[in-house]
Amino acid sequence: MIDYGIIRRPLITEKTSIQKEQSNQITFEVDRGANRIEIKRAIEKIFKVNVAHIRTMQVKGKTKQRGRVIGKRRDWKKAIITLLPGERIEFFEGV
Repeated sequence: MIDYGIIRRPLITEKTSIQKEQSNQITFEVDRGANRIEIKRAIEKIFKVNVAHIRTMQVKGKTKQRGRVIGKRRDWKKAIITLLPGERIEFFEGV
């Protein structure tokens, strides 16, 4: 797989912002077929940082209803990346 195909997007929420400041952890949405080794290689290659630890989890899509129509959001995979001390990834530096 191409490294840019493994990492889909960073997840920017209030909880992930607190994790970033306190624990030096970054959260990404990743390809569902990627394993921890592939995710680690992709992060280190794209962002030029050293990864200490990776936790992954499968997130189930929610069931949604509009009137009589019932649908389902897609399932996806989340990876929480712990960086080594002194390493940083900045997404919005000038904001």
